[in-house]
Amino acid sequence: MSNLRTVAVIGGGISGLSTAYALHERAAAAGIPIRCTVVDAAPAWGGKIVTHRVGDLVTEAGPDSFLSQKPSGLELCDKLGLTDQLINTNETSKRACVFSRGRLHELPEGLVVISPNQLGPFLRSGLLSWGGLARMGLDLAVQAKRSPRDESLAAFFRRRVGRQAFERMLEPLMAGIYAGDAEQMSVQATFPRFVELEQQYGSVIRGMMTARKASSSATHSGPKRTMFVSLKNGLSDLVAALVHRLTDQGVTLRGGCAVDALRVRSHQLGRWMYDVILNDGSALSVDSLVLATPAYVSAELVRPLTPIAGGLLEMIPYASTATIAMAYPRAAVSGAAEGFGFVVPRAEGRDLIAATWTSLKWPHRAPPDQLLVRCYVGGVGREAILQLDDQALVSRVRAELASMCGVTAEPGFVEVNRWMKAMPQYTLGHLERLNQIEAALSRYGGLILTGAGYRGVGIPDCIRDGAVAAERVVRFLSGERSS
Repeated sequence: MSNLRTVAVIGGGISGLSTAYALHERAAAAGIPIRCTVVDAAPAWGGKIVTHRVGDLVTEAGPDSFLSQKPSGLELCDKLGLTDQLINTNETSKRACVFSRGRLHELPEGLVVISPNQLGPFLRSGLLSWGGLARMGLDLAVQAKRSPRDESLAAFFRRRVGRQAFERMLEPLMAGIYAGDAEQMSVQATFPRFVELEQQYGSVIRGMMTARKASSSATHSGPKRTMFVSLKNGLSDLVAALVHRLTDQGVTLRGGCAVDALRVRSHQLGRWMYDVILNDGSALSVDSLVLATPAYVSAELVRPLTPIAGGLLEMIPYASTATIAMAYPRAAVSGAAEGFGFVVPRAEGRDLIAATWTSLKWPHRAPPDQLLVRCYVGGVGREAILQLDDQALVSRVRAELASMCGVTAEPGFVEVNRWMKAMPQYTLGHLERLNQIEAALSRYGGLILTGAGYRGVGIPDCIRDGAVAAERVVRFLSGERSS
């Protein structure tokens, strides 16, 4: 077919796979026949989405859930026929805690979205002093910042709700998402919604309360979802369903195949042809190319084409983390583990970032007589612990659990998963860097970047950005220059 257009997607994580899926969907709608190839250096698909099933235990090496409030994840599950496999968090034990000043304090419901549902539990938690509570309430009176200049997460929230509320409650919640340092991270890139609320309502708390009222009065179709959702048998089922669908659609999947280099040659006036040189000596020649690889990988691939874009991509830092899953006899930890788990503020100076009582939070993760826990370590400024071997790392984590919540039993199952340079950091100036990268790549029509390194680290963010990348490819192939 002479009008057949060719596309390569480099990277087989959730970003690359969902890009290929959306590309097939949008090209068909536009009447453009395409041949798409997805390439990944790893032999397995899914990137950081890795589910392990050991006997009756289900562990997630990477992410264990995704936000239901961002629609892209739920919509993709629906298209793939996975809606009946979606599960909510366990509503009977949904309390969460923060470790502060030597003990666990319950986080008031709703705190994840800044504005607690009820004031009573907030006051009783003992997490904030009366002065800290009063300062937090001043958010309703503090004037909105009108400057367009980027601001760190730490500066934004200290300005709005005070130092104590930020350090004891908000910082650990955000560190649990990004494994980053709030002093360095851009609020506009990580939590733009809070900036919008400040600008629109003059107060983050007032804005959240208004948004909640609007949400509660709105009519929602379909089953009620908790804030976070997962799949009954683990998130790898999402990857498996995507791979199956792509294969059915005729997409070529080449795993265990690394990209050595990119070459660009003139194809016809105003158009390029991209040659993807693979490590097995073969090459793909395509009309359009999507890099769904980490920013530091994409940096090396585009540097020969545009050193400016390569240098800017390299400036997006990545943090390293590890997850440690352990299963205990339920009777041996009775009373020590309650709710969903806890987070640990950076100010506490502990090795542990957070711990999730996985089998209390999610159904179907462990037999009733066992407790499955997942602990998180590492992150910006706390990566030294990752130099320990597995045995020493587990010992350190067990000591943390013992001192923080009294879990001293011997685990019957242990699994360590290390993620080196896995978590992108949206540091100050991130959005401006993205604009500069786009400008530097603009002469190469049909060369597009997507992935967690740019506009959101969560699964729904990656799916949404993959769909945007697919739309740009289709526009380019239909003769329109990507903007």
